[in-house]
Amino acid sequence: MLQLRPNCECCDRDLPPDSHAAMICSYDWVFCRACAETLFAGKCPNCGGELVRRPIRPADRLAHHPASRRRVERPHRPCAGRVAA
Repeated sequence: MLQLRPNCECCDRDLPPDSHAAMICSYDWVFCRACAETLFAGKCPNCGGELVRRPIRPADRLAHHPASRRRVERPHRPCAGRVAA
């Protein structure tokens, strides 16, 4: 099951569970659309896999399987320190 991490692991932009801007790879690395497209050209910088739009978990399912609250940020990434949009 996807963790639905709450932020872009590059620029730290908030990505709530219903965000259409969240992009994810098959290893559950999460990035905002801006970082995924402009910095990584749709390819995960961690595993090299394709970044696709993260699916949205229905609200009734979030009650039983909540999104992660643990923020993950990779300060060594090219967008580290960038102001989130």
